[in-house]
Amino acid sequence: MRPRRFDLIAFDWDGTLFDSTALITRCIQSAVADVGGTVPSREQASYVIGMGLMQALAHAAPDVPPERYPQLGDRYRHHYMAAQHEISLFEGVLPLLQSLKQRHHWLTVATGKSRRGLDEALKSVELQGVFDGSRTADETAGKPSPLMLHELMREFGVEPERTLMIGDTTHDLQMAVNAGCASVGVSYGAHEPQAFAALRPLHVAHSVSELHDWLRNHA
Repeated sequence: MRPRRFDLIAFDWDGTLFDSTALITRCIQSAVADVGGTVPSREQASYVIGMGLMQALAHAAPDVPPERYPQLGDRYRHHYMAAQHEISLFEGVLPLLQSLKQRHHWLTVATGKSRRGLDEALKSVELQGVFDGSRTADETAGKPSPLMLHELMREFGVEPERTLMIGDTTHDLQMAVNAGCASVGVSYGAHEPQAFAALRPLHVAHSVSELHDWLRNHA
């Protein structure tokens, strides 16, 4: 077995492991429409994926007054809950995670989802026991704050140079920079990969299988 370069690997959830980008984008647009705001474009709505929910909605709907944010959040949750059965893990994610577990990496999740939302997703039988830890935006701070990664590194006693963040947005990669960690981007999620270069990821994977290959050879 090759020596590990990284002891702790942190994954973003939506758009990285979970094929949910299109649904989240539609739900943001529908929620803004429901409260009478200017509906963001697909690009504008997908840009905020990865942020904490209220931070994301406020950014996507700048003309909605703050006193309507609770209603905006409620409408987003309504649309998401009504359609969440339509989405699942990207094909190839489970074998990738199982391969990393066999190499004894600590596997964690650092996500803009709420704790309730992540726990609901992790109830799946196929994911039982896969992840060693997780942090969500509502219990720490939204991306690109490094707090999620700082807490995970402290929990497992891992230094930044032995920690890898994997995500599909500039928010994920900026969080890694802010935490002093390495990162890998994936191009099949919410953000266009052209924006990744300035944040110096070690690699940009264009599919789950490519990500699996890179981690097998370099992580």
